[in-house]
Amino acid sequence: MSFSVRNPRTGIVDYSFDSPSKDDLSSLCQSGRKAQKTWAKNRINYRIDILQKWKKAYEAHQDEIVKALAIDTGRIHETKLEVETIPKSIDRWCGIAKELFTEPKPSPSSIPFISMEQQSIPYSLVGIISPWNVPNLLAHIDAIPALLAGSSVIIKPSEFTPRFVEPLQQIIKSVPEMKGVLTYIQGDGNTGASLVDEVDLICFTGSVATGKKVGEQAAKNFIPAFLELGGKDAAIVLESADLEKAASAILWGSVVNAGQSCLSIERVYCMETIYESFVSHISQKAKTLKLAYPEMDSGEIGPIISPNQTEIIESHLEDAKSKGAQVHGGGTIEHHGGGDWVFPTVLSQVNHSMSIMTEETFGPIVPIMSVPSHDEAIRYANDSEFGLSGAVFGEESVAKSIAEEMEAGAISINDAGLTSILYDGEKNSFKSSGLGGSRMGPASIQRFLRKKVLYTKTDKENDPWWFN
Repeated sequence: MSFSVRNPRTGIVDYSFDSPSKDDLSSLCQSGRKAQKTWAKNRINYRIDILQKWKKAYEAHQDEIVKALAIDTGRIHETKLEVETIPKSIDRWCGIAKELFTEPKPSPSSIPFISMEQQSIPYSLVGIISPWNVPNLLAHIDAIPALLAGSSVIIKPSEFTPRFVEPLQQIIKSVPEMKGVLTYIQGDGNTGASLVDEVDLICFTGSVATGKKVGEQAAKNFIPAFLELGGKDAAIVLESADLEKAASAILWGSVVNAGQSCLSIERVYCMETIYESFVSHISQKAKTLKLAYPEMDSGEIGPIISPNQTEIIESHLEDAKSKGAQVHGGGTIEHHGGGDWVFPTVLSQVNHSMSIMTEETFGPIVPIMSVPSHDEAIRYANDSEFGLSGAVFGEESVAKSIAEEMEAGAISINDAGLTSILYDGEKNSFKSSGLGGSRMGPASIQRFLRKKVLYTKTDKENDPWWFN
């Protein structure tokens, strides 16, 4: 089946692709399983060497990936960072893998005449369904650890951002050792659903609604599902915060990539004694930013990638304004060159009756609510179905004590969005923000390994529990 793709900057449908049939997808998956046997058998040093070879080929084609990805997403600054992150990620995960994988050796068990040998067995075929907001990074953040674990991987990016797949497919051709081991396909939600039926483990990044469907389908197939879903990250600003720095960090955390990130700061709770001052600080900073139009490097804020998201942002803004929110710059959907744009918008006088404080917005909006106490800030921060990450600004010991009360997987203290920069610490998604093991740290590789043990009887005597 053929699909058409809209350019988010121009609004013009200027690309199309054919998705694989169910039979073609099954054939690709069979090839992946076949290739995996050799991939896993050749041990970790071999896999590291081949991934390093793939990294060099990737680096040689970076300009092509950037060009395709920039058209997909309509932005350039984040695109370059996204593409440059992958080689660094490969080096980091390869370093972790060297320490994780050692030759299994027999060791004593709790019974003197029984030895045991612990083994780690990779899942044969891992499927990855990645989203449109950070397409390249979120396709490979699961793929690289899975490959190092010894699995074959098949990746289906979003149908809204599919063109960057073409240069990646060319790279695979230049590294024949990865044929079948790493496969990219283009397709829509139906292709994704078919993929869940073909693999041994599925990784999905996207909305809560779609993630729950993927999780239910995986459960029916009795396979593991690792789900990284939506977020409504909260930032808390204390009386002791450096307001200048807090405003800079929260603004970046809220509007980078036009707010189209699951770990964007989407709501701010500020102590009432400093509320007006903080709103003034961040509003002034927001007004210095520019839309990335007419050229991609004309400003910092790119277009809204998905037309569906434009409708959500517009609905949230109108709801907030109708209920008394004050707008400090921006506040509307702008249409330039056929694309949809939103200027960084600071909202004050907001509350939890507004959808912009409770539902995922996914746009460059900074709603700021006044709260009378630390306890109230924590209560409101936790009053959410989401629990991906968050931030606290203030004197370090107090901020840390508040961070410990927040129901989310990663909290940045006196900074924002650090899980987009650092992958060292392990974290899980809380509540509806996801399910499964950590993408960060050593656990990122261990997710794709099953534990197996060999017990060996080492003496010739009858076991005392045998029948006489």
